[in-house]
Formats: sequence, structure tokens, C-alpha cells
Amino acid sequence: MNKNLILTLAIAITLCLILAAGCTGTTGTSNTSQPPAPQASLQNYPAVSINATPVQYKEVNGVKFGYREFGYGEPLLMITGFSGTMDEWNVTFIGILATKYHVYTYDPRGMGYSSDNNSTPVLSQYSDDAAGLITALGYDSMHVYGVSMGSSTAQQLVIDHPERVKKLVLDSVTYSIRLPETKLLLGLNELVNASPSQSAGVRREAQANLAWNGSWDNLSGIHKDVMLVEGTADILTPDPISVRMAGQINGSWLVRFKGVPHFGSKYAPIQYGENALFFLGTNESPISK
Repeated sequence: MNKNLILTLAIAITLCLILAAGCTGTTGTSNTSQPPAPQASLQNYPAVSINATPVQYKEVNGVKFGYREFGYGEPLLMITGFSGTMDEWNVTFIGILATKYHVYTYDPRGMGYSSDNNSTPVLSQYSDDAAGLITALGYDSMHVYGVSMGSSTAQQLVIDHPERVKKLVLDSVTYSIRLPETKLLLGLNELVNASPSQSAGVRREAQANLAWNGSWDNLSGIHKDVMLVEGTADILTPDPISVRMAGQINGSWLVRFKGVPHFGSKYAPIQYGENALFFLGTNESPISK
């Protein structure tokens, strides 16, 4: 890989980590319901402590998965992003979700508290893991919130196991990492895959991303309530991708946060949390005549 690309990737990663994000507007499309205005909330949300919440374990597909649970209500499965663990979710964001839902966070295979095996690293394996975990936790289905690579896993989950998904949120999303807009994301995965200094779990995630054929041809076949969430300052999965995806998923919502980068709930947790509660709590059943 040439030095210019490595420098570009380093700049991109740095920007994703430090770019200040202020939400100055949201736009809902493909639905007439409007999300709450992205202003500082006056509501006091209960504190959530990740370190004080015990790690529990479930065996799924030959892997021991570490998970945590917060709150009460309908179940909500959180699928984190590339190279991430469940400890990296913003505690304010999770706390907001936990006011209305029984929130489950977990480490993907080979990451954090979860073990791994020698299965081929493909994205369908990660979606099979999510489906199996839902069952192992005692549910037929859950609401699902996926971010970054987790949104790719969530897409594959609803395609391969639609019966396991209630409502679906796809945050910082793309339908392929081989688009003109996702050159940085593709380069990042190639760089990680080629780096022996990266952990085996992270490199296997990169391999799964690189092997993924994408979801575009299957988007129109998704028959669930879906919300796509994107920050307009996201340089890894730029928001025009979400606009195209919203046009393919019938009846989907599209919410765009102005000036927010990739994985926006880290930067604007109140706005992202309240937006998710609004979507998940909205009854979209047809109005009776």
C-alpha cells in the first residue's frame, strides 16, 4: 500500500476520532413522522455504569459470547462496529435506550470477552451469531440497532433471519464497502487485514468485510420497520449512501444529523438516543378507517 494512501487513512481515522459534532438539524424522509428536534434535552436520564454491570455468557455456534444487559421492556440488541467491543458504547446513549427497552450489548466473536473458533470469517457468520444469541437469550425476536460494521451485520441478519428482527436501526451504514464513496473504508480494512500487529479478531472482521458481496440486491426485499441514521460529516460511510438505501427499503425512515461524523452516538448521544426511542416507540400500523 503506498504512503499517500496510508497517510490518507491515518488522517481519516484521526478525523473520525476527534471531529467535533454538533447536531443542528434532522431530516426525516420516507415517513411523515418527525423525530424530536436535536437540542439539549431537559430530561434527566438515569446513569448507566458499564464497569458495574456484570458480563454474562451464552454459548452460540461454538463460541462463548460475553454480553451485558441494561433496563427493562422489549428487548433491543446492539451490534457494535468494526474493531469495537461492547464497552465502547456511549453510556449516556445506552442509558437513554434503557429507559424504555431491555438493552443487550455483546462482543462479536474474537473480540473483548467473546471467544472464537476456526470458522471462515464471513459476514453471514456474524449475522448467524446475532440470530443465535437472540434465541439463546430466550427470545423469538428483538429490535436491532447496528452501527458501522454492526449495521452490515444487521442487514445480513434481517436478510438471512427476518423472523428474528422486529424493528431495525442501521446507523453509519453502507450496502457495500466497494463503492466510490467508501474508498477510505475499503483501504482501512485492507490495511488492517495486512497488519500482523492487529489482533486476530480484528483481522478476521476485516476479512469478513472484504469478502462481503453487499446487500443492495436484497434491500427491496426487507419488509420490516427500518430507520437509517447518518451524520453528514461521516467520511467512512458518507450520507448519500443512506439516501440511496432509503429509496430501496420500502417505507424506511432516513434521519440525517448535520455535522456529525461516523458512529454519531459517541458525539451526540442524547440526540441519537431520543431519536432511536422515537422510532422504536412509534406505532406504524395502518390507520383504521
